[in-house]
Amino acid sequence: MKAIVDPTQELCEFVAGLRYEMIPPEVIRSTKLLMIDWLGSALAGAGTRPTKAMQDFAQKMGPASGNCTDFSGGPNTSAFFASMINAASSHVVEQDDLHNSSVLHPATVVFSALIAAAQDRDVSGVRFLTAAVAGYEAGIRVGEFLGRSHYVHFHTTGTAGTLAAAAAVSNLIGLDPTKTRHALGTAGTKAAGLWEFLVDAADSKQVHTASAASSGLFAAYSAEQGVTGAKRIFDGAHGMGAAMSSDSDPKFLNDRLGKRWATSETSYKWHASCRHTHPAADALLQLMQKFSLEAANVKQVTAYVHQAAIDVLGPVVNPTTIHQAKFCMGSVLGLIAVHGKAGLAEFDQFALSDGRVLTFGKTVEMVLDPEIDAAYPARWIGRVSVETTDAKQYHVRVDDPKGDPGNPLSEKEIVDKALSLARYGGQDTPETMEKWISQIWSLEDQPGFSSVFSREK
Repeated sequence: MKAIVDPTQELCEFVAGLRYEMIPPEVIRSTKLLMIDWLGSALAGAGTRPTKAMQDFAQKMGPASGNCTDFSGGPNTSAFFASMINAASSHVVEQDDLHNSSVLHPATVVFSALIAAAQDRDVSGVRFLTAAVAGYEAGIRVGEFLGRSHYVHFHTTGTAGTLAAAAAVSNLIGLDPTKTRHALGTAGTKAAGLWEFLVDAADSKQVHTASAASSGLFAAYSAEQGVTGAKRIFDGAHGMGAAMSSDSDPKFLNDRLGKRWATSETSYKWHASCRHTHPAADALLQLMQKFSLEAANVKQVTAYVHQAAIDVLGPVVNPTTIHQAKFCMGSVLGLIAVHGKAGLAEFDQFALSDGRVLTFGKTVEMVLDPEIDAAYPARWIGRVSVETTDAKQYHVRVDDPKGDPGNPLSEKEIVDKALSLARYGGQDTPETMEKWISQIWSLEDQPGFSSVFSREK
């Protein structure tokens, strides 16, 4: 008689049983690079209004001191509040990583929860790296399980991200498969994050990650103390699949566990904007350079996109904040056309005030492309057509945006990006950042996490 396969149980056994020696060396190296990339984003968010609000909340509601680092510059605090602040800070400038087929930003939730827990428990660097991979592998598969329909209304990093954080911390603190399943059950019932905030330029995107990281940590810690969670949180009659998706598929939960290392599939963000703008931004940049076009000579731009890009970016036509501009295709392509970049400085200086950018943005139209839509989310293809004022037509297609596994950043580009982000935040000295990057590269040699990411007094 053939045994009944329970994908949730197999996922929990994988998360609980993952050990450092089971992970290929190249995946460990990828994890370190993803962590360096995350660190830059966390430091870049220092001083932003949503991060400061999280700091104020932590100081009012949390302990007066703690073992865990607030990377945005506040005092050390508890693991719960550190995970909350750092998840908000590392997501606010829109430079953190993204995994294509799950449409999940893993780093902002996994590393925010995990560093806090590792400092709280003073675990070794080896245990930390193992747990990080567990979080990435589980969270990515949960995102894939939820399917494309989920993303129409739900921000996957707020939902699947809660499970990613819970899985990572569960492995770190040594939960067995049963308690890991309880942790995921609790995380799933707390998972949330709706796209409606884009219409109002609200701060909910940072709330999503702050909640996901801290709720995931809570789920693992509470499971350790005996709190139970729903056993069929994914595929039960009232689970996440039934409530949050019309095309969820449990087969993704245990997809090639231990053979397919999804951690290394994760993409790095090159532009400081919503990932859905990146394929078109890369295509337009190539087109402008290839044909030596000037922004003033462009009459019409057509960006051919997948449906999710229209769903997420479509509501933002006239952005009123810099963050909202990062979700406006016209703003992003305007910066690319006029300034050749859509980085943090370009958004701060030009996105809302440069008349040339605003004028160019009004020439941009998004059009659903069946081929591009069919390839998404496994592939994020960019195709742009431009009509000039003298009625000439130009076309460029990009199959792999810069930062994707098919068009990867070099290690130097990743490190340089992180250093640049840290300078943007202005909270820590270049010497501190260099020290922290060195610590990440040598995490296997760290016997405990209490000394990792310490600031000089």
